[in-house]
Amino acid sequence: MSTQQVVERVGGLLDLAGVLVIAVGALVASGVFLTRYARTRQLADAYRSYRQGVGRAILLGLELLVAGDIIRTVAVAPTFRGVGVLALIVVVRTFLSLSLEVELTGRWPWQSGRTGAGDRAATTAT
Repeated sequence: MSTQQVVERVGGLLDLAGVLVIAVGALVASGVFLTRYARTRQLADAYRSYRQGVGRAILLGLELLVAGDIIRTVAVAPTFRGVGVLALIVVVRTFLSLSLEVELTGRWPWQSGRTGAGDRAATTAT
């Protein structure tokens, strides 16, 4: 097996892992949502947890998909067109990751401190 075939296979496996992480994460989050809602009958809390679970699965899956794209594009055939397409894919996925991170935590990734929900709760309690 040539180096190019190995790199292609590794990139494909990372893509597969990314898709599986997203799919399994969404299924697990759905199961947790249904269980929590059946137990508490509080839709708002169960839904918030569901969105966070699905968002985390998407974030991790996107990271694996980007890794697969990088390996295949840079290691196999680094052409200007291939690198340009990779750059566009990385920009779109980075935007999605940042958007999901802000949605999940209520703050930018570079901000320190508690999440937005925790900050609101602390402000309300005082």
